[in-house]
Amino acid sequence: MTNLSQSTSFAPPPADKTALEQGTALTPRFGPDGLIPAIATDHESGMPLMLAYMNAEALALTIKTGVAHYYSRSRQALWKKGASSGHYQDVLEIRLDCDQDAVWLRVHQHGPGACHVGHKSCFYRRVSGQDASTAQLEETAAKTYVPDDVYGKDQPS
Repeated sequence: MTNLSQSTSFAPPPADKTALEQGTALTPRFGPDGLIPAIATDHESGMPLMLAYMNAEALALTIKTGVAHYYSRSRQALWKKGASSGHYQDVLEIRLDCDQDAVWLRVHQHGPGACHVGHKSCFYRRVSGQDASTAQLEETAAKTYVPDDVYGKDQPS
């Protein structure tokens, strides 16, 4: 893998709240686990595609290459979105929220979907019902591909 030791050294967040929230310095606030949440949305429709996490290396690679990289909490490893499926995400814009503790990627999603279970979006279910104790999830969209055809058995991307 490319040596990114210099490019992953983001400056620490400034002590001054105004500088953090309104300044121009990129100073992402990674959590105690070294991760920052990142949501990817379709650049044309605005549809949320997925929520994942980035470590400093993933964010630096995404900035450098223009292709989404994330950090898998379950595998404890850096991953390039689409490396096994071909469902890459070309990053058209990166934004951070006001206090720089969340990332928003506007992407061009390649392939039929971003979700490893076969949907265009990981947000394919909505909550139905008005009582938390009886609420259920209701599917709102059909699958756009067959995961086993793309990944083989037990290999999410």
